[in-house]
Amino acid sequence: MRIDLHAHSTCSDGTDTPAGLVEAARVAGLDVVAITDHDSTAGWAEAARAATRTGVQLVRGTEISTHAAGRSVHLLCYLQDPTHPGLVEEFATIRDARLTRARRMVDLIAADYALTWDDVVRQTGDGATVGRPHVADALVAAGVVASRDEAFAEILTPRSPYYVPHYAPATTAAIGLVLEAGGVPVLAHPGAASRGLTIGDDVVAELAEAGLVGLETEHLDHTPEATAHLQALAADLGLVATGASDYHGTGKVNRLGARTTTTDALAAIEERGSTPVVR
Repeated sequence: MRIDLHAHSTCSDGTDTPAGLVEAARVAGLDVVAITDHDSTAGWAEAARAATRTGVQLVRGTEISTHAAGRSVHLLCYLQDPTHPGLVEEFATIRDARLTRARRMVDLIAADYALTWDDVVRQTGDGATVGRPHVADALVAAGVVASRDEAFAEILTPRSPYYVPHYAPATTAAIGLVLEAGGVPVLAHPGAASRGLTIGDDVVAELAEAGLVGLETEHLDHTPEATAHLQALAADLGLVATGASDYHGTGKVNRLGARTTTTDALAAIEERGSTPVVR
């Protein structure tokens, strides 16, 4: 089976609708795909209907913005109860913080470039929270930069004078909430040093003690050396090793199925989750 456990739709910063994401997975020859929009489960229902129609199995999940040891850490969570009050409230808090942060960044950027808030909103899908990727898309549309990657490298980088931080819960607290909601927490792209500073093995071990279930060891932003290191670390800590494309449609060069997860890893995740895989 070909299994990709990290992909985004227009409900966060992808360019495919939830149904379009599942259809794209079918075209890419995937047997299983996960919808993991940032801090949201808004695309679950539409994606589930598409999965039933296309025969692609769907793992419902979310990517949560958190922090640990002074670093930004993204936490994937799979098969959680989407109505869990604590997790629902935390998602809403994070999305509100993202929106406030985006507006402030646009104000700062507008002092030097021809960019308005309306320009950014036009790049945002229905129901999605405005974030840096949508600001990047607006900069592309305005001809300021050629691509999202260029926008993130030059204008939206944390080293930029336009950058504004936003609220994110501690990774240990987020892991606790995910577990309370019957979900399965997995660290997203933990070796992606090209994105910024990463957490050390000692911090990963602390997160494992807090209930972390897995590491996304296979990712396009990992070097072969980082992948090998993370696979050994997962084995040492008794964590599930996953792989995924981190697909965003046309928003990134990543293609569905570029990295995949084993059937054993998926079975281990499904065994722990409280929401079934859609088949």
